[in-house]
Amino acid sequence: MRRIILISLLACLAVQPASQARERKAPETVATGRVASVVDGDTVRLDNGSQIRLTGIQAPKLPLGRHGFKAWPLSKESKFALEKLTLHQQISLRYDGRKIDRHGRLLAHIFDSRGRWIQGEIISLGLARVYSFYDNRARTTDLLALERVARAARLGIWDHRFYRVLKSDETSGFIDMFQLVEGRVMSAAIVRGRGYLNFGKNWRTDFTISISPRSHQSFKRAKIDIKSYVGRKLRVRGWLKSY
Repeated sequence: MRRIILISLLACLAVQPASQARERKAPETVATGRVASVVDGDTVRLDNGSQIRLTGIQAPKLPLGRHGFKAWPLSKESKFALEKLTLHQQISLRYDGRKIDRHGRLLAHIFDSRGRWIQGEIISLGLARVYSFYDNRARTTDLLALERVARAARLGIWDHRFYRVLKSDETSGFIDMFQLVEGRVMSAAIVRGRGYLNFGKNWRTDFTISISPRSHQSFKRAKIDIKSYVGRKLRVRGWLKSY
Protein backbone atom coordinates (compact mmCIF):
# COMPACT_ATOMS: atom_id res chain seq x y z
CA MET A 1 0.00 0.00 0.00
CA ARG A 2 1.32 3.45 -0.88
CA ARG A 3 0.77 6.47 1.29
CA ILE A 4 0.73 9.93 -0.28
CA ILE A 5 0.21 13.51 0.81
CA LEU A 6 -0.95 15.78 -1.99
CA ILE A 7 0.94 19.01 -1.43
CA SER A 8 2.64 21.96 -3.03
CA LEU A 9 6.13 22.07 -1.55
CA LEU A 10 6.54 25.64 -2.77
CA ALA A 11 4.42 26.69 0.18
CA CYS A 12 4.32 23.36 2.08
CA LEU A 13 0.57 23.33 1.59
CA ALA A 14 -2.12 20.89 0.57
CA VAL A 15 -3.12 21.09 -3.08
CA GLN A 16 -6.78 20.87 -3.96
CA PRO A 17 -7.63 17.89 -6.18
CA ALA A 18 -8.94 18.86 -9.61
CA SER A 19 -12.13 16.93 -8.92
CA GLN A 20 -12.95 19.46 -6.21
CA ALA A 21 -12.69 22.41 -8.56
CA ARG A 22 -16.29 22.08 -9.70
CA GLU A 23 -18.37 24.37 -7.51
CA ARG A 24 -22.04 24.44 -6.73
CA LYS A 25 -24.03 27.39 -7.87
CA ALA A 26 -22.01 30.36 -6.72
CA PRO A 27 -23.51 32.48 -3.94
CA GLU A 28 -23.09 36.23 -3.85
CA THR A 29 -19.90 37.40 -2.20
CA VAL A 30 -20.34 39.92 0.61
CA ALA A 31 -18.00 42.49 2.14
CA THR A 32 -19.55 42.65 5.62
CA GLY A 33 -22.07 40.79 7.75
CA ARG A 34 -23.10 39.75 11.23
CA VAL A 35 -22.22 36.27 12.49
CA ALA A 36 -25.39 34.40 13.34
CA SER A 37 -23.81 31.07 14.27
CA VAL A 38 -20.51 29.22 14.39
CA VAL A 39 -20.37 25.83 12.68
CA ASP A 40 -16.95 24.75 13.93
CA GLY A 41 -13.53 26.22 14.58
CA ASP A 42 -13.05 27.49 11.03
CA THR A 43 -16.56 28.09 9.69
CA VAL A 44 -19.22 30.69 10.52
CA ARG A 45 -22.67 31.50 9.15
CA LEU A 46 -23.85 35.07 8.62
CA ASP A 47 -27.35 36.37 9.30
CA ASN A 48 -27.99 36.51 5.54
CA GLY A 49 -27.39 32.75 5.32
CA SER A 50 -23.91 32.92 3.78
CA GLN A 51 -21.47 30.38 5.16
CA ILE A 52 -17.86 31.53 5.51
CA ARG A 53 -14.95 29.10 5.47
CA LEU A 54 -12.04 30.90 7.13
CA THR A 55 -9.28 30.81 4.54
CA GLY A 56 -5.85 29.55 5.49
CA ILE A 57 -6.60 27.50 8.61
CA GLN A 58 -7.73 24.01 9.52
CA ALA A 59 -9.37 23.72 12.93
CA PRO A 60 -9.90 20.40 14.73
CA LYS A 61 -12.89 18.73 13.08
CA LEU A 62 -16.30 18.01 14.57
CA PRO A 63 -18.54 15.18 13.26
CA LEU A 64 -21.21 17.60 11.99
CA GLY A 65 -23.59 14.76 11.23
CA ARG A 66 -21.05 12.51 9.50
CA HIS A 67 -21.78 8.92 10.49
CA GLY A 68 -18.92 7.22 12.28
CA PHE A 69 -16.75 10.35 12.33
CA LYS A 70 -14.98 10.83 15.65
CA ALA A 71 -14.39 14.39 16.79
CA TRP A 72 -10.75 15.42 16.75
CA PRO A 73 -9.27 16.47 20.10
CA LEU A 74 -9.95 20.09 21.10
CA SER A 75 -12.57 20.54 18.36
CA LYS A 76 -15.13 21.88 20.86
CA GLU A 77 -12.55 24.24 22.35
CA SER A 78 -11.71 25.59 18.90
CA LYS A 79 -15.36 26.21 18.10
CA PHE A 80 -15.88 27.95 21.44
CA ALA A 81 -12.90 30.23 20.80
CA LEU A 82 -14.31 31.25 17.42
CA GLU A 83 -17.69 31.90 19.06
CA LYS A 84 -16.06 34.21 21.61
CA LEU A 85 -14.32 36.11 18.81
CA THR A 86 -17.20 36.40 16.32
CA LEU A 87 -20.66 35.30 17.45
CA HIS A 88 -23.24 38.10 16.98
CA GLN A 89 -20.41 40.40 15.91
CA GLN A 90 -20.18 42.50 12.77
CA ILE A 91 -17.29 41.31 10.61
CA SER A 92 -15.67 42.33 7.35
CA LEU A 93 -14.52 39.87 4.71
CA ARG A 94 -11.42 40.06 2.56
CA TYR A 95 -10.82 37.80 -0.43
CA ASP A 96 -7.21 37.17 -1.41
CA GLY A 97 -7.67 34.31 -3.86
CA ARG A 98 -10.39 31.88 -4.82
CA LYS A 99 -13.66 33.21 -3.38
CA ILE A 100 -16.00 30.20 -3.29
CA ASP A 101 -15.39 26.51 -2.60
CA ARG A 102 -17.18 23.47 -4.01
CA HIS A 103 -19.62 23.49 -1.09
CA GLY A 104 -20.76 27.02 -1.90
CA ARG A 105 -18.98 28.53 1.08
CA LEU A 106 -17.28 31.91 0.81
CA LEU A 107 -13.51 31.70 1.23
CA ALA A 108 -12.38 34.79 3.09
CA HIS A 109 -10.18 36.25 5.77
CA ILE A 110 -12.40 37.86 8.36
CA PHE A 111 -11.87 40.85 10.65
CA ASP A 112 -13.89 42.14 13.59
CA SER A 113 -15.03 45.73 14.09
CA ARG A 114 -11.69 46.58 15.71
CA GLY A 115 -9.77 45.24 12.75
CA ARG A 116 -8.55 42.07 14.48
CA TRP A 117 -7.67 39.35 12.00
CA ILE A 118 -9.65 36.34 13.23
CA GLN A 119 -7.55 33.69 11.47
CA GLY A 120 -4.47 35.12 13.14
CA GLU A 121 -6.20 35.06 16.53
CA ILE A 122 -7.22 31.39 16.22
CA ILE A 123 -3.76 30.32 15.07
CA SER A 124 -2.13 32.33 17.87
CA LEU A 125 -4.33 30.54 20.42
CA GLY A 126 -3.05 27.21 19.12
CA LEU A 127 -6.54 26.12 18.10
CA ALA A 128 -5.95 25.56 14.38
CA ARG A 129 -3.19 24.71 11.92
CA VAL A 130 -2.23 26.56 8.78
CA TYR A 131 -3.94 25.09 5.69
CA SER A 132 -3.95 26.64 2.26
CA PHE A 133 -4.16 26.01 -1.49
CA TYR A 134 -2.19 27.03 -4.54
CA ASP A 135 -4.96 29.45 -5.53
CA ASN A 136 -5.51 30.97 -2.09
CA ARG A 137 -2.38 31.51 -0.03
CA ALA A 138 -1.72 35.25 0.05
CA ARG A 139 -1.41 35.39 3.87
CA THR A 140 0.17 32.01 4.45
CA THR A 141 3.60 33.33 5.45
CA ASP A 142 2.07 35.41 8.25
CA LEU A 143 -0.02 32.48 9.46
CA LEU A 144 2.96 30.13 9.49
CA ALA A 145 4.92 32.62 11.60
CA LEU A 146 2.08 32.78 14.14
CA GLU A 147 1.78 29.00 14.14
CA ARG A 148 5.48 28.57 14.92
CA VAL A 149 5.12 30.78 17.99
CA ALA A 150 2.05 28.88 19.24
CA ARG A 151 3.71 25.51 18.64
CA ALA A 152 6.89 26.56 20.47
CA ALA A 153 4.76 27.67 23.44
CA ARG A 154 2.77 24.40 23.31
CA LEU A 155 -0.52 26.28 23.20
CA GLY A 156 -3.82 24.53 22.51
CA ILE A 157 -3.46 21.66 20.08
CA TRP A 158 0.33 21.83 20.25
CA ASP A 159 0.25 20.36 23.74
CA HIS A 160 -1.73 17.34 22.53
CA ARG A 161 -0.04 14.24 21.12
CA PHE A 162 -2.62 13.93 18.33
CA TYR A 163 -1.25 17.11 16.70
CA ARG A 164 2.46 16.42 17.08
CA VAL A 165 4.65 16.68 13.98
CA LEU A 166 4.78 13.10 12.73
CA LYS A 167 7.87 11.30 11.56
CA SER A 168 7.53 9.97 8.02
CA ASP A 169 7.43 6.36 9.26
CA GLU A 170 4.51 7.10 11.64
CA THR A 171 1.95 8.09 9.04
CA SER A 172 0.14 4.76 8.55
CA GLY A 173 -2.02 5.33 11.63
CA PHE A 174 -3.26 8.71 10.43
CA ILE A 175 -4.77 7.98 7.00
CA ASP A 176 -7.53 10.42 5.94
CA MET A 177 -6.33 13.00 8.45
CA PHE A 178 -4.66 16.38 8.04
CA GLN A 179 -1.17 16.17 9.53
CA LEU A 180 2.28 17.73 9.63
CA VAL A 181 5.02 15.27 8.68
CA GLU A 182 8.78 15.53 8.88
CA GLY A 183 11.44 13.33 7.32
CA ARG A 184 14.37 13.05 4.97
CA VAL A 185 13.86 12.63 1.22
CA MET A 186 15.43 9.39 0.00
CA SER A 187 14.67 9.68 -3.71
CA ALA A 188 12.73 11.75 -6.24
CA ALA A 189 11.13 11.18 -9.62
CA ILE A 190 9.05 12.98 -12.23
CA VAL A 191 6.49 10.87 -14.07
CA ARG A 192 4.30 12.46 -16.76
CA GLY A 193 4.76 15.88 -15.20
CA ARG A 194 3.93 14.76 -11.65
CA GLY A 195 6.68 14.92 -9.06
CA TYR A 196 7.30 12.37 -6.34
CA LEU A 197 9.45 12.74 -3.23
CA ASN A 198 9.95 9.42 -1.48
CA PHE A 199 10.81 9.29 2.21
CA GLY A 200 11.67 5.58 2.36
CA LYS A 201 13.66 3.02 0.44
CA ASN A 202 10.57 1.39 -1.08
CA TRP A 203 8.28 3.95 -2.75
CA ARG A 204 5.54 1.33 -3.06
CA THR A 205 5.09 1.04 0.70
CA ASP A 206 6.69 4.10 2.29
CA PHE A 207 5.57 7.69 2.77
CA THR A 208 5.61 9.69 -0.46
CA ILE A 209 4.75 13.23 -1.48
CA SER A 210 2.94 13.72 -4.78
CA ILE A 211 3.38 17.10 -6.46
CA SER A 212 0.66 17.70 -9.05
CA PRO A 213 1.67 18.80 -12.56
CA ARG A 214 0.16 22.23 -11.85
CA SER A 215 2.27 22.64 -8.72
CA HIS A 216 5.32 21.19 -10.43
CA GLN A 217 5.08 24.03 -12.93
CA SER A 218 5.33 26.46 -10.00
CA PHE A 219 8.63 24.85 -9.02
CA LYS A 220 9.92 25.14 -12.57
CA ARG A 221 8.95 28.81 -12.79
CA ALA A 222 10.84 29.39 -9.54
CA LYS A 223 13.81 27.50 -11.07
CA ILE A 224 13.64 24.83 -8.38
CA ASP A 225 14.50 21.26 -9.35
CA ILE A 226 12.52 19.02 -6.99
CA LYS A 227 15.26 16.40 -7.29
CA SER A 228 17.47 18.81 -5.36
CA TYR A 229 15.46 17.89 -2.24
CA VAL A 230 17.01 14.40 -2.16
CA GLY A 231 18.92 14.02 1.08
CA ARG A 232 17.27 17.03 2.68
CA LYS A 233 14.98 17.05 5.72
CA LEU A 234 11.56 18.54 5.02
CA ARG A 235 8.46 19.35 7.01
CA VAL A 236 5.24 19.14 4.98
CA ARG A 237 1.52 19.29 5.66
CA GLY A 238 -1.61 17.94 4.05
CA TRP A 239 -4.16 15.14 3.99
CA LEU A 240 -2.74 11.64 4.29
CA LYS A 241 -4.10 9.19 1.75
CA SER A 242 -3.37 5.54 1.10
CA TYR A 243 -2.85 4.24 -2.46
